[in-house]
Amino acid sequence: MKRIALALILIGATFPWTMPASSQPAAKEKQAIIATFSIAAVDPETGQCGAAVASRFPAVGKVVAHARAGVGAFCTQHHDVRRLAPKALDLLADKNLPEEVLTAVLKDDPQPGMRQLGIIDMHGRSAQRHPVTAPKASNYWGGMSGRFYVCQGNTLHGREVIVAMGKAYEETKGSLADRLMAALVAGDCAGGDHRGRLAAGIRVCKKDTEGYWLDLHVDKSTDAVIDLHKKYLESDHPARGEWGKKAYVHPCPKRVAPKRPD
Repeated sequence: MKRIALALILIGATFPWTMPASSQPAAKEKQAIIATFSIAAVDPETGQCGAAVASRFPAVGKVVAHARAGVGAFCTQHHDVRRLAPKALDLLADKNLPEEVLTAVLKDDPQPGMRQLGIIDMHGRSAQRHPVTAPKASNYWGGMSGRFYVCQGNTLHGREVIVAMGKAYEETKGSLADRLMAALVAGDCAGGDHRGRLAAGIRVCKKDTEGYWLDLHVDKSTDAVIDLHKKYLESDHPARGEWGKKAYVHPCPKRVAPKRPD
């Protein structure tokens, strides 16, 4: 029997794929480096919440943007922690303050300085964490918050991307989805991600509606935000408001090309 047991141990060492999944290296735990810009927002009057994002990372909308009806919205980027998005929204649903949620999410994180997170609850309370130990290639990074929104970004053309997003969200007349989309377009027009324009997405939740009410994405493109903008205007989705029902016109035909800041 001892010889048989020893043989099995040797086989397991020689052929590691026969080992239980729990003892395998945690390959799935490795976070992707998602350089991006995003905005999360809520509308307490309509009970809607959501987020919009763009990046050089493929299918970024399905990775960075997370929201839950009646709870709020959460964005995870740079070295993302998307696997903890459900936990973050659970904590928010349990009446934890946004800053408490981010502290809990990053409590045992070995690289908290590489994360960029933005969170907001249905009252409009928000919090952010930025990638303070990010390498030079991630410049520019930053964020801002305002009345019922929080926006953040890294690997940006410059601070004007963040400022343009906040300004557009505050000044756009329309629905929550309209304002999220307008903010994303404004960030792109200001230079966006300095590496290019591959993917974009927008997600909105509505009270009494399970899952995402609006879940619109462009996963791979040479001009993702503009393509998403067109897709949104042509969608006839009830999430669209006054701004979202206008005929499509390129919002910034003379926009700056993506460029890494000096």
